[in-house]
Amino acid sequence: MSAVEALDAQHVRFKLNAPWPDFLTFYSEASGAGWIVPKKYVEKVGEDGFKKAPVGAGPYRFVSFSPGVELVLEAFEQYWRKPPTVKRLVLRVIPDEATRLAALKRGEVDIAYSIRAELAEELRRTPGLALKPTVIQSPFWLYFADQWDPKSPWHDQRVRQAASLAIDRDTINQALTLGYSPITNSIIPESFEFYWKPPAAVCDPAQAKALLAAAGFANGFDAGFYTCDISYGNLAEAVLNNLGQVGIRAKLRPLERAAFYKGYGDKGFKNIVQGSAGAFGNAATRLQEFVVKGGAYVYGSYPEIDALYPTQASEGDHAKREAILHKMQQMTHDKAIYAPIWQLAFINGTGPRVAQSSFGRIPGFPYTAPYEDITQTSS
Repeated sequence: MSAVEALDAQHVRFKLNAPWPDFLTFYSEASGAGWIVPKKYVEKVGEDGFKKAPVGAGPYRFVSFSPGVELVLEAFEQYWRKPPTVKRLVLRVIPDEATRLAALKRGEVDIAYSIRAELAEELRRTPGLALKPTVIQSPFWLYFADQWDPKSPWHDQRVRQAASLAIDRDTINQALTLGYSPITNSIIPESFEFYWKPPAAVCDPAQAKALLAAAGFANGFDAGFYTCDISYGNLAEAVLNNLGQVGIRAKLRPLERAAFYKGYGDKGFKNIVQGSAGAFGNAATRLQEFVVKGGAYVYGSYPEIDALYPTQASEGDHAKREAILHKMQQMTHDKAIYAPIWQLAFINGTGPRVAQSSFGRIPGFPYTAPYEDITQTSS
C-alpha cells in the first residue's frame, strides 16, 4: 500500500502498489484489519483500557465483562439502523452442552448455541423449545501433515484417498448434527465466491482396503496420533472408528482449543490433524491459509498449485480468475491433500420467550445476528 488518504469525514482512499482484487474482502470479512474504533477514546484510555471498556458503533453498549463467565450489553436507542427490541443481553459462558441444554429447558437462558447428537434430539422433542440449525462457513477435514515426507505412509496419494473413502460421512452427520451438515467434499464453504463443486464424497471401505493393499499396507498400519480440538472430539471418535475399520489405526489426541490452534499454526503436529476454519472470505483467502506455500496452516505444498496463486491474485477479469481458482481447488482435491468431512451445521435451540432469534439472517454466521433483530414474545 502506497498511501491512505482521508478525503472527508466519510471517505477514505487506499492506494495500492499493485492490483489486489481481494482488498475489500480481506479488510471487510476475512480479517479484523478493517475494524473501526474511536481514535480519541483509544488514545485516551490505551489499548488495555479499550479492551476492558470497549466503545463501538453497534446496537448495544458494553456494560460489563467477567472473563469466562458473562458479557452484559444494553441497547443503544440511537443506533442508526433501528432501536433494538430487546433492551438487555446477557451472554453467559456454559462450556458443557448438557448444562447448556438444561439451562435452556429451565428457562435460565433463552438461546443456547451448539447442541449436538442425543442432546439435539432431546431439544427437538422438548415442548416449548425450537431447534435452530444454521449451516456455517466452517468445513471440517482431515489434514495429512506428513504427506511431504517420503518415509511416511501418507506420502502415497492412495493412502490419503483410502482414508477419505473410509469415512461414513452420512451416518456421522445424522448422528451428530441430525443430518443438517452438508457433505460438500471441499475445504471451501459452498457459499464462498469462486467455490468449485467437487465430485460427491463416497464411502467405500472395500475400495479403501484395496488402495491400502496396492500401496503396500494390506494389513493396515499404525498412523500415530489423530489430533483434534477437544470441542469436536465426538466427531474425531466417529471418524477414527471408520479409519480403524479399514486398517488405519490411530490414537486420539484431543487438545483444548487454544492449544490445538497454536500447535496447528506452529506446524507442531504430525500424522492426522482434524482441522476446520470459520473465517469469512472467499476461495482465494481460504486457499492462501490452508493450501498455498507460506499459509498459516500449511505444512507443505505443491509447486504447481503455488504457481497459480499469484496469477489469480492479480487477475482483474472475474471469469479468468474464477477459472484459475477452480483449477487450484480441483488440484487440491485430486492430490487428496485433505479428506473433507462436512460443512458444519451449528445446532442451536431457543426457548418460548424468543420470537425472532436472528439465526441465519447473516449467511454463514453461526450465532444470533444482527442483535437488533432479536425479538421476544409478548408472553
